[in-house]
Amino acid sequence: MSKKTIGEQYLEDARIEQAQKLIQEALAEHSSKITGVKGSDPELVEEYEKTLKEFSEYRGGKLFYDYVGSGIGKGALVELCDGSVKYDFITGIGVHYFGHSHPGVVAAEIKGSATNTTMSGNLQQNSDSPKLFKLILDQANKYDAGFDHMFMTSSGVMAAENALKMAFQKRAPAHRVIAFEKCFMGRTMAVSQITDKAAYRKGLPPTLAVDYIPFYDENDHEGSIKRAVSMLEKYFMRHPGDYAAMCMELIQGEGGYFVGNEEFFKAICDTCKKHDVSVIVDEVQTFMRTKEMFAFQYFKLDKHVDFVNIGKNSQVCATIYRNDHKPQPGLISQTFTSSGSAINAAYYMINEVANGGYLGDDGKIEKIHARFKANLIKLNQKYPDLIEGPWGIGAMVGMTIYKGDATKSKDFTLQLFKNGVLSFIAGASPTRVRFLVPAGGVELEDIDKVCEIIETTLNECK
Repeated sequence: MSKKTIGEQYLEDARIEQAQKLIQEALAEHSSKITGVKGSDPELVEEYEKTLKEFSEYRGGKLFYDYVGSGIGKGALVELCDGSVKYDFITGIGVHYFGHSHPGVVAAEIKGSATNTTMSGNLQQNSDSPKLFKLILDQANKYDAGFDHMFMTSSGVMAAENALKMAFQKRAPAHRVIAFEKCFMGRTMAVSQITDKAAYRKGLPPTLAVDYIPFYDENDHEGSIKRAVSMLEKYFMRHPGDYAAMCMELIQGEGGYFVGNEEFFKAICDTCKKHDVSVIVDEVQTFMRTKEMFAFQYFKLDKHVDFVNIGKNSQVCATIYRNDHKPQPGLISQTFTSSGSAINAAYYMINEVANGGYLGDDGKIEKIHARFKANLIKLNQKYPDLIEGPWGIGAMVGMTIYKGDATKSKDFTLQLFKNGVLSFIAGASPTRVRFLVPAGGVELEDIDKVCEIIETTLNECK
């Protein structure tokens, strides 16, 4: 037996294990009281409304939903501070992948919180970080992609910023980027210039030169490829040597949950490679949501991309990259990379998805999508003028309601919330309703119940 550090002895102390056991027992006892959707408790409403009003004032604007969680849930269900219980099918816009109060996640968080460092900084990280890095890189290289490095950071948009900085340094003096129309990449000063939504740039000075090409249209496969590649070539001819990177969402998130295509992406990547333009794949929303761990693997782009950004589901955020894009010292750093709780939760969740039957054609993610899609198709057949596809992919489910009318779609999500299901809107022309299913916490029967509530709400709002 190898010698153990004091830290290892501490974390294996029977008292720590006993505390963990007691917390799990308390969690199981109290979460068992959460059995389904229910309305607010009249005795809690007044104080809850006061909290909502104060919170809105503190943050400088009203919350989209009247949502403040109580700190407990069960699977796909979550309790709010007014005592109501709802299905969380948006998961904090993609953060709570294992739902609420998942015993394994809570155990991992407690272990991380018991260590000496609240927040791991760039200069000082504990032994849980190397373990997590290896797991993520091993998963990224499942099909011999050849990624060499990973840099952990505090948010998905910072992962994007770091990828951009490395691409610019690699391709200097190139200073332009290309992205897809209707893309979303974040809201920092630089990345807000890439996100194709004018409202997110209002009042901001221009910081990047960005050009756009159309995203894949499943109704015109060959035409999509021809238009995108032709536009790329025109940009490269117009601004020779000025492009550092192509930024790609493989499945558009805020753009409306539209799914790309392998041949389409490979044609773009090959064109970029021909002109020495780096390819950045943004997987902050898609990571762990398809039948492969990464969407770039789903589209067989393992050898075609230079950077992959992850976040949300991963609990920690990171930029994965190849050695030929390794930055010079000083280009990227970070005071906070992540918390000990998040790092341990990340390892637990990613390892579970990798090895717990989530991936592949017969995995849980595909079963979730098939069940949700089948329910929505039935609703489409019953109400063809109220609800239409496409239905998204994996644990990213989308639908068009009321012909994509923006006001009606927003009103629908608000009524759906009142009826017990959290969703969100995405895209424009058409506006779509989206769901980020908590794959680690949901049961297939939950999807059936959610779709019953969707049907009720469709009829209430039409």
